[in-house]
Amino acid sequence: MAPSPPRGRLLFLLPPLLFLGLFYFYPLARIFAVSFFPGDLWSPLEPKKLFTSGYYLSRLWFTFWQAAVSTLLTLALALPGAGLLARYDFRGRATLQTLATIPFVLPTVVVASAFQALLGPHGLVNTGLMAIWELPAPPIRVHQSVGLILAAHVFYNYAVVLRIVGGFWAQLAPEINEAARMLGASGWQAFRRVTLPQLQPAILAAALLVFMFCFSSFGVVLILGGPRLATIEVEIYRQAVHLFNLPLAGALSLIQILFTFGLMWAYTALQRRSALALMPAAPAFGRRAVQTAGERLFLGLGLLPAAIFLSAPLAALLLQSFTTENGLGLAFYRALVENPSQSLFFVPPFHAMGYSVGFALTALLLALAVGLPAALFLAGPPSRLSALLDPLFMLPLSTSAVTLGFGFIIALDRPPLNLRNSPWLVPVAHCLVAFPFVLRSLLPALRSIPESLREAASLLGASPRQVWRSVDLPIIGRALLVGMVFAFTVSMGEFGATALVARPQTPTMPLAIFRFLGQPGALNYGQAMAMSSLLMIVTAAGFVLLEKLRPETSGGF
Repeated sequence: MAPSPPRGRLLFLLPPLLFLGLFYFYPLARIFAVSFFPGDLWSPLEPKKLFTSGYYLSRLWFTFWQAAVSTLLTLALALPGAGLLARYDFRGRATLQTLATIPFVLPTVVVASAFQALLGPHGLVNTGLMAIWELPAPPIRVHQSVGLILAAHVFYNYAVVLRIVGGFWAQLAPEINEAARMLGASGWQAFRRVTLPQLQPAILAAALLVFMFCFSSFGVVLILGGPRLATIEVEIYRQAVHLFNLPLAGALSLIQILFTFGLMWAYTALQRRSALALMPAAPAFGRRAVQTAGERLFLGLGLLPAAIFLSAPLAALLLQSFTTENGLGLAFYRALVENPSQSLFFVPPFHAMGYSVGFALTALLLALAVGLPAALFLAGPPSRLSALLDPLFMLPLSTSAVTLGFGFIIALDRPPLNLRNSPWLVPVAHCLVAFPFVLRSLLPALRSIPESLREAASLLGASPRQVWRSVDLPIIGRALLVGMVFAFTVSMGEFGATALVARPQTPTMPLAIFRFLGQPGALNYGQAMAMSSLLMIVTAAGFVLLEKLRPETSGGF
């Protein structure tokens, strides 16, 4: 039987359990109550309406099939790239992998803005074709179409398949494949009968994760889908904010929670299988250097389409942010710091940047205050309680941000937790999303510290505080910095929960971009491109810093 943790260590649980109880489990309980007990009386009419109304059934069906098609398209485009990066070693390989991952860490509003900048009515491709062929209207009309949503989902999730499957593929021993070739199998036969069966757990795990991200897609569908297309997430937002139909929004949130929990459970089960197959963790082998011109051509043909697909929207976004009616310039960036209406009620875009940075710094401190004690407890000797709490602390990651935001507005609106008009609500919501990243960054570093080091310091007369400052802190310092950067960048780009809980006078950068895109005029469009570019640079820089700080892992994401 696993021993019980000492009472002193139990104090570490107070901040994370109190935080999760107030801001996660209580809002989820309120969602359940609002769905089945509207007006404090039992009434399952709203959940029942979801399965009897053609309108809501179409929303549920669209959520499923767009996620399934997006997953298949992502696998089709990313698997060749994963194989090439896993099997070939060449100059710039690590840089290429880092650049391919940047779309995944971008805020969804930036991804949507980037595809509008490339393929929208005022996008780079349409304006270029209209200028070349002197056309009166945009020839490519994919605005508010399913095709544009699918393309954005593939762009966003390409890195998921690349890193999970590619990391797994790099660990496969090449001897089995070579033995099959010596027995007469062709290259395709060896891949289909030897390599592919070994890759199946990683492919299924990546597919499940991509499906889950597309299933809970909010920002991309809200901006690129228009009023005609909506996933469950978008419908929750519309029912809660536009129609104020809280019971129906609650019923939709329950469906979202059930499916995302189920998908996350299946993903973690597959990940455990993949991890067992990969043990012990070893450096990648079987990766050969590119030597001949034929290999360079093969590599170029395999990676070039993906490189163009991943870089074109971002390049279009940057270019559009500088393109004015008088040529290239900084007019849209200068407009971000102006208040042309001179209205007291107008919020200058520059203020949105300040709010974003302020909320992100506050969320970072909150995430440290919650994540560090949780990591200190879990890093101790294993016990039944730590085995129970380890997955419990990760639950916010498997809950959609829109559902979390909806839970906040219906649960935290009465004393003693009346935070509806409090500026703390946004950083608290961001902390809920960010603190699992801090926890996961710190936990491996804390577990790697030998207990003998602490004991030696104590024997030499060091107090517990001195042991922490002189032994633990230097070892976990890098992991602590990684967790802080994670929390900051996650908060800077968070859109789903913020759209529901932020006050109109304190918008964040993603909210300001969404407002600009919803208003007509070239200036609003240009400012959306400029602010999206700034947000893209901040989040991309944060991710590159993370890659520099974090040791290379195998098969992880």
